[in-house]
Amino acid sequence: MKKKALIVGATGLIGRHLLSLLFSDERYEQITVFGRRSVDIEHSTLIQHIVDFDCTKAWRKLITGNDLFSCLGTTIKAAGNRNAQYKVDYTYQYEVAQAAADNGVATYTLVSTYGADPGSKMFFPRIKGELDRDVKRLPFTTIRILKLSVLIGERYVTRPGESLAVVLGKLLTSWIRPLRKYRPIPAAVVAQAMITAANDTTAPAIREYEFEEIFELAHSNAT
Repeated sequence: MKKKALIVGATGLIGRHLLSLLFSDERYEQITVFGRRSVDIEHSTLIQHIVDFDCTKAWRKLITGNDLFSCLGTTIKAAGNRNAQYKVDYTYQYEVAQAAADNGVATYTLVSTYGADPGSKMFFPRIKGELDRDVKRLPFTTIRILKLSVLIGERYVTRPGESLAVVLGKLLTSWIRPLRKYRPIPAAVVAQAMITAANDTTAPAIREYEFEEIFELAHSNAT
């Protein structure tokens, strides 16, 4: 039986690749995206909902299907302040996940970050850790969390600090072999890994993936 996929964050770096891959994946008959703006794509399997994530009652009953993919995210610079970033990186994603679990969605796949820890003194790893912790408590049948290192790919908006991290990451991981597993990861690889993870029925109900495991997930689908 074909499935229905749900995406939050479809206009982002990973989300755009994810959407493209799902269009060509015969396991999915419908892809529904929820976002603050249109993805500017037309496809026979695509349904778009432009939503205000602050108005939960207006969209929570629409979160129905089989597999929810969550790749929403921002930065303090883009959001404007920590409270605004927290809304995007924790509140909105958790509320969507909670609605999906309440509506019977079986599989939840989340993009997180390496070092995510609810007890961290650093803001970004802390909120990512809080989200990882809290979505694991929701009654999904399957939960997959991909913990990324530095992400690479073409963005609509450039991030100079992140660009420097990519350059340094590539240099260090090419020079020092033990660091290779921490190498920057292309968004297209993450997107493919998300789909593979969501459809892996051999893994435990809750499974986290880091570094080389994410590359292996994407590669296993290609082979």
